[in-house]
Amino acid sequence: MLLIGCTNKNNPERKVTPSEDSLSSYLSLANDLRLPLEFKQKYNRKAFEIIINQKDDSINRVNLFKIANRYYNMNDWKGYFYTSKLILERSKNSHDTVNIAKAYTYLGDYYGAKNISDSAFYYYFKAEKQYLNLNDNYNLAKTRISKANLQYSENDYFNSEIAIFRALRALKEEKANDLRYESYNLLGILYNQREEYDKALEYHNKALLSIDDKSIPPDFQYKASSLNNMGYVYLNLKNYNQAKSYFQKGLEEQNLFVDKPKLYAMLLDNLAYAKFKLNESNGLPEQFYRALKIRDSLNLTAGVIINKTHLSEYFAYKKDTLKAVRYAKQALALSRSTNRLGSILETLKQMGVVDPKNASKYSKEYILINDRLQKAERKMGEKFSRIEYETDQIKVENIHLEDKNKKLLFIFGGLAILAALLYIIKAQKTKQRELLFIQQQQQANTDIYNLLISQQNTIEINSIKEKKRVAQELHDGVLGRMFGVRINLDSLNKIKDDSGIEKRLNYLTELKNIEQDIREISHNLNREKSELINNFVAIVTNLFEEQKKTYKSTFVHSIDTAIKWDQIDNAIKINLYRILQESLQNCNKYANATTINVEIEKQDMDLVLKIIDNGIGFNVNRAKKGIGLLNIKSRTNECKGTLELKSKKEEGTSVTIIVPIEQTHKTTTK
Repeated sequence: MLLIGCTNKNNPERKVTPSEDSLSSYLSLANDLRLPLEFKQKYNRKAFEIIINQKDDSINRVNLFKIANRYYNMNDWKGYFYTSKLILERSKNSHDTVNIAKAYTYLGDYYGAKNISDSAFYYYFKAEKQYLNLNDNYNLAKTRISKANLQYSENDYFNSEIAIFRALRALKEEKANDLRYESYNLLGILYNQREEYDKALEYHNKALLSIDDKSIPPDFQYKASSLNNMGYVYLNLKNYNQAKSYFQKGLEEQNLFVDKPKLYAMLLDNLAYAKFKLNESNGLPEQFYRALKIRDSLNLTAGVIINKTHLSEYFAYKKDTLKAVRYAKQALALSRSTNRLGSILETLKQMGVVDPKNASKYSKEYILINDRLQKAERKMGEKFSRIEYETDQIKVENIHLEDKNKKLLFIFGGLAILAALLYIIKAQKTKQRELLFIQQQQQANTDIYNLLISQQNTIEINSIKEKKRVAQELHDGVLGRMFGVRINLDSLNKIKDDSGIEKRLNYLTELKNIEQDIREISHNLNREKSELINNFVAIVTNLFEEQKKTYKSTFVHSIDTAIKWDQIDNAIKINLYRILQESLQNCNKYANATTINVEIEKQDMDLVLKIIDNGIGFNVNRAKKGIGLLNIKSRTNECKGTLELKSKKEEGTSVTIIVPIEQTHKTTTK
């Protein structure tokens, strides 16, 4: 900073030679970092005067973009806005869709810099539509990242996350590590804000990996930025040693102060804060002061507020109440001047700590501003949604339209409303047909299941009847006749002929063996009747076997043998089967479980079903109620049962369903 100041002091303005008096020379001088702002602005205006008198063609518009870029780098927002509007106007007149889209992004950047978020979002949205039509995936992703940054700044974290992933999808086939870095980096910052620190570190590491191929110029200092962000995550985790390590590594990046003085000051302030938290005195408070001086010289208001808040914390710890209060008051006054509600809240909190006498006053103001902030966030989120889902841009009509044109407009509006009503009616009818079809399909599934059970019942009953008939036939028919033969042969033993006696004894022995074999067959057939597997148990067992064959997870199951399934209502069994299907599908699809345990048991007059997995789990209070969970709840209610769902992140999920069973004596329903 001092070197730049000395250079410019000795040579504040270069004299342009006649050969240099050209557009390219002026543009080059307007971008010369060694020159003071007023001279760069003058050269940029001279370049603009040359361009504005040239023919309006694609080259002319490219040069206008260069003018706008230089205004942007100089923070000359008036010149930047005027030039961007001119480019948009000329591009529209020439039907130049590529430059129309680019001009929209420039206007979005302008309103973003001026903190007019709804207007910025509006122009980014229009640019996004243009790039979609042009199939320009790189600039489409870039625009979506700009939208995501804007939504993040307004605390619309959910939609910001969606915008980032949409940007990454657009980059799927593109070689654009710079945009991938920005996407991963913003995701890391977003998850850190939402206190999802593991995800934050994951995406910050992905951001670092995306710049390993050296395709991004080192003067962008992306590595130092990621190291700072990772250190900040560890600050939030109160792992100050790890945070300090990352901040030190970031400060060691070459040319950081020259390339990115803003980032250098941020790393220095964060390092000092980590040291303070570790109760280290080396370099403190000098590092705080140096960071503050850099930020103040660069007019980085937000950074100055943070720096002074840190200094207030530091001196409060050192029992220097005067300095602690002074820095806290300065931070609060600066926050109020910028009207940044989030900064005001942080500084009010610090004031309450260092000025306990007035803590109640600061607390009341904190509550009021917090309510304002939440309302403002909701309002801005609604504005974003309204802009994004508009079908097309709203065209401002000339207020001096003739009566004839107004009448035509009213007619058109009426026809449009009529068409919209017709469309809505048609859409509602279509939706009703779809719902009816879904209901019919569910009924068909139930009927198929009932038919399956009925068919198996019929097969089993007929099988039992047939086996019983065979057993009775063997016992009452064959055995009876053979018993008579044995008696007759036994009477022949009175004959004293030696050879006759020997033969008769052989026959009698053989008949006894046959009689024993037939008796055993009869007993086995009757015993199978009582050992037949219940239909419902068989169907559920088939489901379990299919689970074991299809998925790698360890599957353990048990079914209480004391349950009399033939005495349980068929509707309960259907619902239990469907609940099992849905639960196993959730385990396989979402839980990433390595072990699944299913238990069906009888407790008094209740039937208890438990499905337990050791998967990733989820927050029961925050998770959206998907259709699968709603189906399980609905089927449990149909059985007049209760559903208990327990889950925690990384601790698995437990589903317990208790269904009261009314014992009946139906022998044909299983």
